[in-house]
Amino acid sequence: MFEEILGLPVHVLVVHAVVVFVPLLAVLAVAYVGLPRWRHRLDWALGLLAVAAPVTAYVAVKSGEALTDALVARGFQGPILDQIFEHSRYGDILFRIVLPLGIVAILLLVATSGHPRVPQLPALVTPVLAVAAVALAIAALVYVYLTGHSGAETVWGTTL
Repeated sequence: MFEEILGLPVHVLVVHAVVVFVPLLAVLAVAYVGLPRWRHRLDWALGLLAVAAPVTAYVAVKSGEALTDALVARGFQGPILDQIFEHSRYGDILFRIVLPLGIVAILLLVATSGHPRVPQLPALVTPVLAVAAVALAIAALVYVYLTGHSGAETVWGTTL
């Protein structure tokens, strides 16, 4: 499932979604926290990205593992394999950041919804979720850069 689509590795296709969805989720989460007057305009986009970004990050990790296995089976070794493993470590960390960011974003949406079915929460819940969202958003931006840069360096570093 995570190996190929129309003869191309799934990983090289799905990473583009990660590079778009993760920064969008991070920026929208920070905007949702920092611009309370705009929350009613950002809530649907934040909710969709809170699901889409972790899903694409998961598919990128799993398809990257499949691609790495295929490259090892084809005889890749040495420094290029070390670069691939470094990229893999960054990708794993990125997923471990994006998943909680998505969860915190959804919890923040629920906590600030004002919906009658949402029980009255302690006053500290929203600020704690806001701080967690901003911290995770910053970490996600850092790791999407590190992961993307290490992957691009692995593929293109010696080409030009």
